Parts: sequence; structure tokens; C-alpha cells
Amino acid sequence: MRLNNKVAVVTGGASGIGRATAERFAREGARVVVADKNHLAAIEVAQRIGQDSMAIAVDVSDSKQVQSMIREAHERYGRIDILINNAGFGIAATVVQTDEEDWDRLMSVNLRGIFLCSKYAIPVMAAGGGGAIVNTGSYTAVVGIAGRAAYVASKGGIVSLTRAMAIDHVGQNIRVNAVAPGTIASPYFDAIFANSDDPVKLRATLEARAPMNRMGRAEEIANAILWLASDEASFATGSVLTVDGGTSIW
Repeated sequence: MRLNNKVAVVTGGASGIGRATAERFAREGARVVVADKNHLAAIEVAQRIGQDSMAIAVDVSDSKQVQSMIREAHERYGRIDILINNAGFGIAATVVQTDEEDWDRLMSVNLRGIFLCSKYAIPVMAAGGGGAIVNTGSYTAVVGIAGRAAYVASKGGIVSLTRAMAIDHVGQNIRVNAVAPGTIASPYFDAIFANSDDPVKLRATLEARAPMNRMGRAEEIANAILWLASDEASFATGSVLTVDGGTSIW
């Protein structure tokens, strides 16, 4: 019960890594705010994990919605100990191919979302004596990949923002770290496979990215996030924990 009685807000908590993290945290004793644009899915997750958890519908790129989320969580539990900034998505395109509106939309979720959620959660954390923030980055922030310009740029920004936040708020007993997943099996990739002309070949290509020759599991990333959020990582701040099956060491 490494998170016993702690309150954790998990954005993008209704599916993939976010859902696995919410489930893992609940098993470790946390009361979890499952925050997601898909409110019905968030409700389903919150009801299933129990632990006095709750679901909140939120678009993390919208300042008013984020402020409402933090206020509602604080009013319900009286504190926020952990913030998992996990909401995000990708676009398959080079810089030339990326539509300007799509670029802005991706940055507003992937990067602005972390800024907003952290901006309004940190004062609540500080008032409660401190806390831990974990941002979901990507191994692509270090090595880059073809045809994902906006996504890679946003993840690079997340790594830099993580380190800046860690420096700024260490005096408030708030640790800020990031996890950098590799290619993870998720509903996102399920949809890509479903729309592919050759899903078997595409899966094999994705699996071959890693020396382990497989895609990661959302639960494996959730375990890494758990460690960074827990007191076991009490001397870790400004760190990026890479969990990518070795992809970034090729």
C-alpha cells in the first residue's frame, strides 16, 4: 500500500497508460481522480477501481475546465498529493505535412495541458506539504522518429518542462519527474491496426523497434509511474525514467 490515503489526479485516466495507472494506484491505496475527456469511460474506471475514487470530465487544454477539475478534487478530498499528467495524442506527419491547426491542437493538449494542470495543482500540493508530479513523455524526445514531427516536439518540450518545474518547486517539497515509454500496446494502436492494410506487418514493424522485440504493456509503464510517484523515489526529481524495451539504445 505504497500510496495509502494519498489523493492522485490522473489525466487521460480512462484508457491506456492512464487507466493502468489509475488501477495500479487504487491497488496501492490511493483515492484516484480519473480525469478524461471521455466522461463515461472515466466513470466506468472510477467505479471499477473503487477506493472512493471519482471521475471528472476535462479537456486539459481548457484553463477553466482544468481549474474546475482541481477545485472539485480539492473540495472532495481536501488535498492533492500526486498529479499524473498523462493526457496526450499523436499525429502522423512531417513538419511539411502537418496542418497548422493540427499542430496547435496537439501542443495544446500534450504540452499546454501539463502546464495548466501543474499550474493549478501545485498551489494545492504546496499547501498540503508537498507532493509528486509525473509527466508522460516518450523515448522519442531523445532519439526522434520519422513522420511524427509535432508529437516528437511536444515530448521534447515535456522533458524540458519537467526539469524546469523540478528546479522551481523543489523548495515546496514537490518532486517533478517524467516517464518516457516506448511503443505501448493501447487502444490508440488498436485503432491504427484496425485501419491498416496489413496490420500483421505493421505490428511486426512496431515490435521490431525494440531489442526486446515486442510492444510494451500499459501496466509496465504504470509500474514505473508508481515508483516515481511514491515515497520510494524520494530522492528523484527532474529525472526521466525511460521504459522502452531498449528502443533508445539501438
